[in-house]
Parts: sequence; structure tokens; C-alpha cells
Amino acid sequence: MRIAIRVKPGASRTRVGGAHGDALVVAVSARAVDGAATEAALAAVADAFGVRRRHVDLVAGATSRDKVVELDDTALVDGPARLVELRAG
Repeated sequence: MRIAIRVKPGASRTRVGGAHGDALVVAVSARAVDGAATEAALAAVADAFGVRRRHVDLVAGATSRDKVVELDDTALVDGPARLVELRAG
């Protein structure tokens, strides 16, 4: 399952929820330096969907706030419903 995310680095706490257009908002405390915010965002997405970090891959947007990630469908349990919950905030 591919998901568009919008990363907000430098947040006071890590949070996954809300929408920015069609993208899921992922706020992370890590700064956007040397890929730290990207890695933190991927870990946060994995945690929000209840999968291990290795089941989340970056597809596009390595240096952008707007990214596309892919979650391994075999590891997901009811992924689309969880995505709707998270986008609702």
C-alpha cells in the first residue's frame, strides 16, 4: 500500500495524524539534517500502522517534506481503515 505523507520536522513530539491535501501528516522531533527526519518519519509511520520499520520503504521524496512510502501489504492488518482513521486526526 502506497501512502503520501507530509513530514513536519522539528515538532515538540512525534505524531501521526491529520491531512495535508491527500497526504498523511507525520510530525517528528528530529531535524531535517542528514536524513534524520526522514528516518524518524518512516519509523513513526511503521508504529502508527503497527508494523516493523523494515516493512516501510521510502519510494519518493528523500529530500522533500512530501514523500511517498510503501507499506508491505503482507504485514498490514486492515491498513486502509487505519489510514482513514489517521487522516481524520
